[in-house]
Amino acid sequence: MLFTETKLKGAFLIGIQKLEDERGFFARTWCDHEMAEHGINVHIVQANTSLNLKKGTLRGMHFQKSPYEEAKLVRCIRGAIYDVIVDLRTGSPTFKQWFGVELTADNYKMLFIPEHFAHGFITLEDNSEITYMMSQFYKPGYDAGFRWNDPAFNINWPVEVAVISEKDNNHPDFNENNLL
Repeated sequence: MLFTETKLKGAFLIGIQKLEDERGFFARTWCDHEMAEHGINVHIVQANTSLNLKKGTLRGMHFQKSPYEEAKLVRCIRGAIYDVIVDLRTGSPTFKQWFGVELTADNYKMLFIPEHFAHGFITLEDNSEITYMMSQFYKPGYDAGFRWNDPAFNINWPVEVAVISEKDNNHPDFNENNLL
């Protein structure tokens, strides 16, 4: 696995190392040892899939509050997305900064998102499918979010929003008090 730390400490863009032959290729997408070498010590408890039918579908910006913070490993397995994370660690030098990256079925890249980060994405193609590995179970009442176009972050989404849930569209603007 090939690790590149993003500008947000602890968040990594992870590529695969293909072992190719006449059949195709084989590659590792998770290894506790390699993750630990990069300071990633999470236990995966759940895996989710998200299928998004239309280009411009936006999901986010989501996080879970303490004590149910979650780390995620996100990969696009069909189509393409622009994946965005925001550092919500109040003592971090990159607090409230965001990072975005294109994940596609063809580039095989994954984004590791540490605890205390918000996450969202917009689809760049119709029929885009994403898989997530999660370090925490979903806990109703501890899920939270902020508006995808909150001026506190000025996230530069690469395409216009065509589809968004009422809940995601009506998240409040960011408030530090909502992190607890």
